[in-house]
Amino acid sequence: MGRVRLSVAERREELLRAAVEQIEARGVAAVRIADVASALGVSNALVLYHFSTKERLVAAAFAHAAEGDLAHLRRLLGRRTTALRRLRAAVHWYAPTGRAKGWRLWIEGWAAALREPALRDVAQDLDRRWKAALTEVIAEGTAAGEFRCEDPVAAAWRLTAFLDGLAVQMTAYAAPFSRAAMLAWADEALAREIGLAGPDTPNGPDTPAGPDTPAGPDTSRA
Repeated sequence: MGRVRLSVAERREELLRAAVEQIEARGVAAVRIADVASALGVSNALVLYHFSTKERLVAAAFAHAAEGDLAHLRRLLGRRTTALRRLRAAVHWYAPTGRAKGWRLWIEGWAAALREPALRDVAQDLDRRWKAALTEVIAEGTAAGEFRCEDPVAAAWRLTAFLDGLAVQMTAYAAPFSRAAMLAWADEALAREIGLAGPDTPNGPDTPAGPDTPAGPDTSRA
């Protein structure tokens, strides 16, 4: 039975998903057009028809992954609940949790961005939009009197830098700490940034329950 004929948009989506999977498995430097084509059972020429070079394919694959991450973040931060609960849900999703498949992708991307301007643009855009989303919710919670933060922009930058560094340690160096410890540190970092003091803050009554808490965060980034 032949392959189903896809529209141009559907074909690009299929190729981008396959490219992300191959980059995660092989790394940016090692992945080839042929790997993506082989994974889908299509010709190299078809991949090149849509993206023309490996560099453009890789940049588009990272942009595709970034949009997926941002869409998930928007869902978390757009919930109809307190700013505090939304921030904790976002931090729990973003923080390293031991299932770091998505973090391997982004660490690969950061390294490749040093040499590839197109990748650098994608990584910077994701970083900028992530920080802007956090800043907005921190400012919202401050205005509502849920917590205190004199500089939401700086708080979002510091929190992101902490989580990124934690992810590198956990993913690249296999840090000898448990998933629970990593999440506790992330909660403590958030509590410091928004002026919530006290030993009960990380696991207090406002801690969100469900799939975005320690039981099972999304694996596209964490």
